Amino acid sequence: MGVEPASQGQPGLSHERARDPLWLWWEYADVGSPFGSPELWRHDDLIGVSRVFNEELALAAYECGAFPMPAQPGLMGWYSPLERAILPLDGMRVSRSLGKSIRRYQIRIDTAFDDVLDGCADRRRPSGWINRDIRRVYRRLYKRGMVHTVEAWTPTGELAGGLYGVSIAGLFAGESMFYRPAIGRDASKVALVALVNLLRDAGPEGRLLDVQWLTPHLESLGATALPREEYLRLLSVAFQLPGPDWSSGSAGRP
Repeated sequence: MGVEPASQGQPGLSHERARDPLWLWWEYADVGSPFGSPELWRHDDLIGVSRVFNEELALAAYECGAFPMPAQPGLMGWYSPLERAILPLDGMRVSRSLGKSIRRYQIRIDTAFDDVLDGCADRRRPSGWINRDIRRVYRRLYKRGMVHTVEAWTPTGELAGGLYGVSIAGLFAGESMFYRPAIGRDASKVALVALVNLLRDAGPEGRLLDVQWLTPHLESLGATALPREEYLRLLSVAFQLPGPDWSSGSAGRP
């Protein structure tokens, strides 16, 4: 198999298979998911590992409810949390101070992908996970129009913060967000407010904003956690919806 169950003693692909990632798509042409049926996934957030990592496998993961995160050098982990965090589009909490911060920034869409990725990958941040492979694959997905950035800019034209994620039909899978402390108080939160507004305005109901794991920070903004099975059910609904018009939010305030 292209993606090995994480519970196996020797995870990942054989050397022979890893040399040619394209074999994966022929082997799974009639299967639909390189991870198999969710009923067979291990009872753990980590459902598999692979040495192959490219944009097609990443998209296949999102479509079946998983996402990539490096497990160790040369090995990509594939995660589908048992408790999956989402941010309901009608549940975003905007505090009074955040409301004031919103007025300080201009929102732009898809104008500074590399800068946003650099901000999210800053090595001074704890638990950094954006490595060279992640950069390579998500840059390609950005060029294909599958990855988008929401950016908060100061009036003087400095990037203060932002976020990026994967957009497929009615799903937006948030990957990471950042802000620059010296100039960007609440900038990442402002970008998140703008994203919620963009997705909500796209209608109809059923869109899904995935934020992976619930943290105190995300919970304070209105995020909640769902069992994996419920998330997969909502995901199937979201995939029936058209994608939002990303060009509609190219500038302005959230």
